[in-house]
Amino acid sequence: MSLKEDINYSLWCDFIERDFLENRFQDIIRNEVIHGATSNPAIFESSITNSAAYDQQLQMLKANEPKTIYEELAVSDIRRAAELLNDLYLTDNNDGFISIEVDPTLCDDAKGTIEEGMRLNSLIAADNVMIKVPATQAGYEAMKELTSAGIHVNATLIFSPEQAIKCAEALDAGIKASNKDIKAVISVFVSRLDRMCDNKMISKGLETAKLGIINATKCYHEVEKFKNKNIRTLFASTGVKGDELPASYYIDTLIYPNSVNTAPLATIEDWLENGKKTPSKIISEEDCNKYFKTLESKDINVNEVYTQLLNDGLESFKDSFADLLNKLAKKAD
Repeated sequence: MSLKEDINYSLWCDFIERDFLENRFQDIIRNEVIHGATSNPAIFESSITNSAAYDQQLQMLKANEPKTIYEELAVSDIRRAAELLNDLYLTDNNDGFISIEVDPTLCDDAKGTIEEGMRLNSLIAADNVMIKVPATQAGYEAMKELTSAGIHVNATLIFSPEQAIKCAEALDAGIKASNKDIKAVISVFVSRLDRMCDNKMISKGLETAKLGIINATKCYHEVEKFKNKNIRTLFASTGVKGDELPASYYIDTLIYPNSVNTAPLATIEDWLENGKKTPSKIISEEDCNKYFKTLESKDINVNEVYTQLLNDGLESFKDSFADLLNKLAKKAD
C-alpha cells in the first residue's frame, strides 16, 4: 500500500512557477509523487521576477497598479495549478489543494484578512483552493470566519505548540459552524528552528537537528487531540541548508499518520531517489515534554525562539511582497 492509503500521509510541493506547472509538475502529479501544492509571497517573488514565462502577461497588464498585476499573475498560476490538481481533489478531497496567501501586510488586520481571503477565493473560483492565513491574533479570527464561510484554509507560520492549539481551536470551530466538508491544514515550520538554534545546541552539549523535529511532533500531538478529520498538521520549511543532513531528512523523520509535508522541489526529487518511504516512529508526547524540560535546564528559552521566528517570518514575507511590487512597478513604467 502507499503512504497515502496506509496512513493518510501526503507530500505537497512548495513551489509554483508557470513553466514548471506545464512540465515537471504534471509528471509528479501523474506519478502520484505529490498530492497538492503550496505557495507563499517569497515563492511568487522569485518565480515572477526570474522567469520569462510571465513577460507576455506582464506587458498586457502594465497599465495596472502593481498589486493588481501581481494578483492577475498569481491567480492565473493558482487557477492552473488547481485545474491540474482537480482530479486528485475529486478522488479524495483531503488532497489536491493549492494554497495562496493573503497580502502579508494584513497579518494584524482580521477584517482585512477576511475580506481579502473571500475576494481571492471568489476570484480564483476553484473548489480545491486553500486561503493561507498567518497564525497571528488577527489570523485566528480570520481562520474561523473563513472556514465558517465555507472556505478551505491553510494556517501558516506556526512555530509554537500554543500557536498550533489556537489555530486548531479556530479552525475546528469554523469548520463545525460551516456545516460543510471544509478542509484545513496547520503549517508547522520545522527546519528554521534548527537553523536558528543548532549553534546554541552545540555550545550546550545537545544534539543538533533535533529541536525542529520534536517541536513539530509536539504541535502534531496537539492538533490530533482535536480529533477533527478535516484538520491535518502540515510540516513546512522542510528543506535543509548545507550538507550536514541528508536532503530529505525533514521528510524522512516526519512521515506521520494524518499529516502533510510540503517541501521544495529539490527536496522532493532527493526524497524520490534516496528517501525513506515507510512511516516514521512517532516521538511520544511524553518524550517531547521531557526534551523541552532538558532545554529549560540548559537555559534555552524556546519561547523567545518562537517569537523571533514568527516575527522574522512575517517580515520576510512582507519584504518579499514589497520587493515584488517594486519590481512590477518598474516593469510597468
